[in-house]
Amino acid sequence: MLSFGMSKEQKMIKDEVANLVKGVVTENVKEMDESGEIPAGSIQKAWELGASISGIPEEYGGYGMKDSPIETSIILEELAYGDMAFTIAVTAPSLFIGPVNAMGTEEQKKKYLPLYCKDEYTPCSFAINEPHFGFDAVDLKTTAEKKNGSYILNGNKCFVPLAKQSSHILVAASLDGKNELFIVSGDNPGMEVSERETNLGLYSLDTYEITLKDCEIPADDRLGGDSGCDYDKVLQKTRIGMSAIGTGMSRASCEFARDYAKDRVQWGEPIVYRQSIAFMLAEMAYEVDAMRFMTWQAASRFESTGDAKRESYLAKLYAGEMTMKITDYGVQILGGHGYTREYPVERYYRNGRGISILEGMATV
Repeated sequence: MLSFGMSKEQKMIKDEVANLVKGVVTENVKEMDESGEIPAGSIQKAWELGASISGIPEEYGGYGMKDSPIETSIILEELAYGDMAFTIAVTAPSLFIGPVNAMGTEEQKKKYLPLYCKDEYTPCSFAINEPHFGFDAVDLKTTAEKKNGSYILNGNKCFVPLAKQSSHILVAASLDGKNELFIVSGDNPGMEVSERETNLGLYSLDTYEITLKDCEIPADDRLGGDSGCDYDKVLQKTRIGMSAIGTGMSRASCEFARDYAKDRVQWGEPIVYRQSIAFMLAEMAYEVDAMRFMTWQAASRFESTGDAKRESYLAKLYAGEMTMKITDYGVQILGGHGYTREYPVERYYRNGRGISILEGMATV
């Protein structure tokens, strides 16, 4: 059941992630954004928290703990409070590991999970977004066709995190009108990875477009084998994850703007006392809470029933709209300073656009 508070264990998890964010993200995030790179050491430190592999059985290299979308939502929010790009980079392997663990055949679990459930961070990825107008995650244009005991994939994907570094990518494609997931090796000759994309935000995150041209994969690499997988449940989990990230980033924008308004003095008093500023700050604060509760509601529903189609869709929809509103308010409150790259609110604003546009960049 949904709780409006965190358990003692959940609070400990939140505090541990918050301490890590302070130690490896807060002081370095501006440099990461400007340079377009995230230090491998910082990613490794976050990986060592074990969040991505905690729910994987010990026999495959994980910790065998209960898989909890609620706790993962708490972790994602706290990571995104530091930086959205860092969050996606650190948790990208979950986009591959999670579906394989939940829906893969026994042979797929034995073959792939040990490769990524290691002490060392090893990138793998998930390809769902497509570079065409009106992209809809449930109406995929990338196709799969079974032919001579193999599957042939054709189509284009974009915003694929860490594609060039990944040994395996989970690709979403339509098979006979039904959406399925396929495991594609990074060195498959039928998959071409573009040069790194240049995006509005997420400067420090490597994303790529991939082209699948008669990309042949063994029949055994269809996730779930001949039975396939429940694509919709994967989509639900990724939407909850993106909602959690939007909440964390919006909270960061709200708190920075609030503290700035307390310190910034104009006309003889801090601007926080100006009604227009105070009203914006109040609106930012209650919308952050609303986003969090919608995320937790969706996560709780999924954790208890395994199905949160309505809740996950509404949570991501709301997070996409409110993240843009809150991060825009952050820029407005700082005035001209908000438009410069000296302060983080412009980064929150740029990155925040991605919450509504991007699918499948994080999962719970």
